[in-house]
Amino acid sequence: MPEVTLASGRIRYRDRGSGSPIVFVHGLFVNGSLWHKVSDSLEANFRCVCPDWPMGAHTLPMTAEADVSPLGVARMIGEFLEVLDLRDVTLVANDTGGAVTQLLLAEGCDRVSRLVMTPSDSFENFPPRGFRPLQYIARVPGGLTVGLQVLRARPFHRLPMAFGWLAKDPLPAETTSAWLRPFLSTRGIRRDARRFVRAFDNIDTLAAADRLSAFDKPVLLLWAPEDRFFPISHAHRWMEIFPDARLVEVPDSYTFVALDQPELVVDEIARFLGSPIHGGQGRSGVGPPPPPRR
Repeated sequence: MPEVTLASGRIRYRDRGSGSPIVFVHGLFVNGSLWHKVSDSLEANFRCVCPDWPMGAHTLPMTAEADVSPLGVARMIGEFLEVLDLRDVTLVANDTGGAVTQLLLAEGCDRVSRLVMTPSDSFENFPPRGFRPLQYIARVPGGLTVGLQVLRARPFHRLPMAFGWLAKDPLPAETTSAWLRPFLSTRGIRRDARRFVRAFDNIDTLAAADRLSAFDKPVLLLWAPEDRFFPISHAHRWMEIFPDARLVEVPDSYTFVALDQPELVVDEIARFLGSPIHGGQGRSGVGPPPPPRR
């Protein structure tokens, strides 16, 4: 994977395809591979950039003095776009990455022309109730490191406080182990994750929401009504805030829509960007939804 050097440290990223750039933003304790099922299809028509942001599953620790708070990571995204000179960017965000993206856009980023937001931390729900214990234990020296040791055992990856309620289909143990390995094996990664989690504050996301009514660029909300952490009511609230937004409900999925319904996500993003890949109707077009898998 190529690397780019930012003020806070080096970021690894996957960069494939050509055309209008799409930059993906993942959430806590996952990395850019979350998006690969989607980007693999979109790269036929677009330049797809999947960075590993410093949220606990990255492999290159940030510098010792780096600001790895959510706001600090938001500013890293803006710097990343500048260093790679990416313009007319579509940001695609999920989970904690959605909150970070909100912070970036609330501060202003003229390189971003469109936003696709999938189920994400929003408003007062940052972090969601089920993950708030992580925030508390991260404030105790060594607490996050000790608290996550249980995840060395793969069966515990399916706990609701781990990955169990993020994807409707059970995630392969190889995938979740790869996401957790950097935190469990590298002190610098643990330091970055601790700083990030300790700085969660819904005052920031509420303030961002107040400012995002000024974001008048096109927004696509791809939200799962069955999501257990990020209710569909939040998508409806975003519809009232963004001046130019469209909501598409993603059936038979939890938070990780890119894994539960990758083809639907690909179709809707491509349609949103005016370059349909699978016929162009999208899920909001004509035709029945896909049958449930379970």
